[in-house]
Amino acid sequence: MDETMYFNKSGSNEMTPRDILRVVYRALEEKGYEPVNQIVGYLLSGDPAYITSYKNARALIKQIDRDEFIEEMLTEYIGLPSRRY
Repeated sequence: MDETMYFNKSGSNEMTPRDILRVVYRALEEKGYEPVNQIVGYLLSGDPAYITSYKNARALIKQIDRDEFIEEMLTEYIGLPSRRY
């Protein structure tokens, strides 16, 4: 056991902000909410109560800073490649 172990973070199952937004969107939709309105409410206020806990959506959305979500959405809206992921 004298060999060094390697850890490759790129092989991990971390979700990108885009992945998280998609999961949250679908969870809100499935629960009968208007997803865009709920996500905007969360992004403007920071209050996670706008996001359902269904399918762990609330816990997921709190994993990423709101600034990162806004950056991801603006980058997509403008049509630029994502800089971080």
